[in-house]
Amino acid sequence: MSRSPSDADWRRLDHAVAGRVRRSGEAGFREASVPFNKRFAGITPTGVVSVTNTADVRIAIEWARDTGVDIVVRSGGHSYAGHSVNTGLVIDLSALNTVSANGSTGLVTAEGGARMADVYAAIQPHEMAFALGNGASVGISGLTLGGGCGATSRVLGLTADALVATTVVTADGRLLHCDANTNADLFWACRGGGGGNFGVNVSFTYQATPVTDCASYLLLWDRADAPKVFSVLQEIVRQAPDEFATRIGVSSAGGSEPVVSAIGQYFGPAKKLREILDPVLSVAKPIRMDIADRTYWQAQDDMLHETAEGAFAVRTNIVTQPLPDEAIATLLSAVDRLPSSGNPDGGGAALFSWGGAINRMGATETAFAHRNAMFLLSMDTSWAENDEPAVVDANLRWLAELGNEMSPYVTDGAFQNFIDPDLPDWRTAYYGVNYPRLKEIKKRVDPDGVFTFAQSIGS
Repeated sequence: MSRSPSDADWRRLDHAVAGRVRRSGEAGFREASVPFNKRFAGITPTGVVSVTNTADVRIAIEWARDTGVDIVVRSGGHSYAGHSVNTGLVIDLSALNTVSANGSTGLVTAEGGARMADVYAAIQPHEMAFALGNGASVGISGLTLGGGCGATSRVLGLTADALVATTVVTADGRLLHCDANTNADLFWACRGGGGGNFGVNVSFTYQATPVTDCASYLLLWDRADAPKVFSVLQEIVRQAPDEFATRIGVSSAGGSEPVVSAIGQYFGPAKKLREILDPVLSVAKPIRMDIADRTYWQAQDDMLHETAEGAFAVRTNIVTQPLPDEAIATLLSAVDRLPSSGNPDGGGAALFSWGGAINRMGATETAFAHRNAMFLLSMDTSWAENDEPAVVDANLRWLAELGNEMSPYVTDGAFQNFIDPDLPDWRTAYYGVNYPRLKEIKKRVDPDGVFTFAQSIGS
C-alpha cells in the first residue's frame, strides 16, 4: 500500500527535478496520468512527475523510496491492464521522446518516452525500418519490452529482436548500459520480459534494415463466408512465404451483422500478392477488395489502427497450427452473440500471422518465449465508460467464456504486450520456460520490489 507523503515532501520533489510535478486537480494532471484503456480510468495517482532528463528519473526513484510511495513508469500509457497508472507516483516519460537515426550504420536510438509516430518520423528519411506496432501513439518502450510485433514481423522479427542496446535506471539509482556483452542478463530480460519490471528504460538502440516497396490489401466478406475465409486463409499462411502477412478477423459492433476481414501486406508486387490470395478470393467473393502496390511507408499507414475512446478487455492465446473447423465455428458463434455496449468498437476475434523470422530465434535466446507460433489469437470486447455495470459484466463474462471455449485448440501461452489482468496463470502464459530466469534477474536488480504491480515479475 502506497504511503501518503506530506505537502512538504511533494514540494521537495518539485524543487529537485527539472521537470514538472503535478497533483490531482492541477492543470495537465489528467492528461499525464489517465490510462488509454478507460476500464482503469478510476485509478488516480497521488502525483505525477513528468521528467525531462535521466537525472529526474533517478531523483524520482530516490524520492519514492525515501517516502515509501509506490511508483509505476508511464511511457505511451497503453498498458491494456492499466499498469501505467497507480495510486502513488507515476513517472511520466512523455517528454523524453527524441529519436535519432543514422542512415550509414542503420542504428536508431529512441528515448524511453518516444512513441511510434516519433520513430517513424526519424527513420523514414533514411528509408530503413525495423518491426514496429500498428498504433501511432503507442510507446516504443512498452512495445519493445513486451516483445513487439507488427505486419512486418515474419520478415523483420520482433521489435525486441532488433534491439541492440538499452539504458536502464535501476531501483538503486544506477544508470546501466545493457547490451549482449555488458549487463547481458538484464539486456536479455528487456527483450520480452515486460515493461516496468526491472527499472526505467530511458533509451533504446535498434538495428534497422533498408526498406523495400511492397503491396498491401484489405478484404471484407459477409458473415456467411466466414468459415471458408478463415479456413482457406489459414492454409494460405501455412504455405506462404515469410514476406506475406495477414490479420484475419471477425468483428461486430452495436448489434450489427458481423464483418469478416483480412488486412495485411506482402514484400513483393501486387500481382504476386493476388496469386497468393487467389485461393480465398476463389471460394468467397469479397464485398470489398483493395490490393495495391505500395511504398513501405504507404503500407505502414494502411496497417495503422487506433481504437475508439473507451474501455476494453483482451484475451490472447498462441496458436501453433491452423484452427480446425470446430474451433472456427466456436469463434464465429461467440461473435454472433457478442453483448451490446456503448462503445462503437464492439468486439470480436482475430488471427495475426506469426512465424517466419519470429520463430527463427530460440525460446530462450531472448525473454520472449513464444517462438513456435503460427498465429496469435486475440479476442476482445469493449464498452463505454458510462455503460451500466451489468453491461460491463456481460462483456467480461462473454470474453471469459470464449477463452474457455477456445482452450482445447490453443496453447497456454499468451502475449505479454496485450497484458490481461484477468489471466490466472500469467507467469507461465507470458514467459513460459523463461520465468525462473526473469525472476532471478529481478531479484538481483530490484531486490526490494520497488517496481511492483499486479503481474510484475516476482509478484
